[in-house]
Amino acid sequence: MNHIALLMENQPGALSRVIGLFSQRGYNIDSLSVAPTQDETLSRLTMTIGEEGADINQILKQLYKLVDVVMVQNLSEADALTLELAIIKLNKAKTEVGSLLKNYEFEREILDEKDNFTVFKVLGDTKEIEKLLSELKKEEFLEVTRSGTLGMTKGNESLATNDQTKISYD
Repeated sequence: MNHIALLMENQPGALSRVIGLFSQRGYNIDSLSVAPTQDETLSRLTMTIGEEGADINQILKQLYKLVDVVMVQNLSEADALTLELAIIKLNKAKTEVGSLLKNYEFEREILDEKDNFTVFKVLGDTKEIEKLLSELKKEEFLEVTRSGTLGMTKGNESLATNDQTKISYD
């Protein structure tokens, strides 16, 4: 799995053009998260894709060529943090949910318990969340909603629009 972050113009149709690039080439986007940045003219898009090797390099080059895309960064090749949020509902009491979660290394919190249904959140690595959801298939699993992966590089490297941090895939 590869995590890609990009800055794009905050304009109608910009996201559609990015998505179109993937569908035209037969690639799938596993998760997608878009939000405005501190610069009101730009949005930050973080996506997870399953492509590897030469395919990922081709995708990065093609993304960089899109007119709405300002910056592109492969977070999987950078020193980066990635997180995902999941909200899950189980037909279990709060105490039972607590014991199910004790073996996992992510942030968690019980949000609600009503009529023996417990809603809780987990925040952490996508692989750990996938592992938890796989285990919960054995339980009375009702509902899940996930944010998609968010990511950011560590240290002074950032996805910004000045020349020192511009990342090009020629």
